[in-house]
Amino acid sequence: MKNQSFVTEFVLLGLSQNPDFQKIIFLILLVVYIATVGGNLLNVVTILSSPALLGSPMYFFLAFLSFLDVCISSVTAPKMIADFLYEKKTISFGGCMVQLFVGHFFGSTELIVLAAMAYDRYVAICKPLHYSSIMTSRLCGILIGVAWTGGLLHSTIQIAFTSQLPFCGPNIIDHFMCDLFPLLKLACTDTYVFGLLVVANSGFICILIFSLLLVSYGVILFSLRSQSTEGQRKALSTCGSHIAVVVMLFVPCIIEYTRPPSAFSFDKMVELFYATLTPLLNPLIYTFRNKEVKNAMTRLWKRLMVLSDKK
Repeated sequence: MKNQSFVTEFVLLGLSQNPDFQKIIFLILLVVYIATVGGNLLNVVTILSSPALLGSPMYFFLAFLSFLDVCISSVTAPKMIADFLYEKKTISFGGCMVQLFVGHFFGSTELIVLAAMAYDRYVAICKPLHYSSIMTSRLCGILIGVAWTGGLLHSTIQIAFTSQLPFCGPNIIDHFMCDLFPLLKLACTDTYVFGLLVVANSGFICILIFSLLLVSYGVILFSLRSQSTEGQRKALSTCGSHIAVVVMLFVPCIIEYTRPPSAFSFDKMVELFYATLTPLLNPLIYTFRNKEVKNAMTRLWKRLMVLSDKK
């Protein structure tokens, strides 16, 4: 086989072929997407408009995490929702590669940001006297730069190999989006080695970062023994939110990319949870239950009301 693709577009089967079920899912996902984008953008605007919050590394990372959640949900959700209105759901070869690249870029960047947030909590709880001297704005910028670079490197490796696979037919993807394992099933060549590369590049990275995060939060929780009761309660509340988001993000990633592509039949549900529900839950878990953020939102709302009255 020549190292080229004969397929110009792919046909996506979507979540279901049942017309009635598609209408229900269309409405649900539309509401979820609007709530996801609205909630995360509100979080970003609130933090950016509050100097006190923006000056805190934790909230700086939270704003960046919300921005990434908007990007991640916007990679697949708009097309997936629009496809419910069409009987034949197609995506061009180039569009498929772009969706694959951008999805992995923002997804892997978010995983690294979560690792940076875990380090921030470790310093804040285990080395509180040195927190301001360690978590400087320069270090925060470096950590964000590392996240962008790591995400770019990861997605570049994925797309460099995937785009070179020969696709000569069939072109039907049993999924609602373009992803690695569904595409491997359509390639007109032996993809065993590439499958191992996917596991090494995606699955191993997920397991490695997830393990490091669990160890770091284990160290944090162990160090709380010497804290006061009030300090333990506040730290447990913050770490509990972080751990919940980490589990929701990493478990689907590990399930998806650390096993043979045909081992499970619920790939769509795993991807749906990761791409739509997790970005919606993040602001609810992290910020909307946070007193400081809610106070900042109240102040922002009052300023908007004052500006509205002046007009």
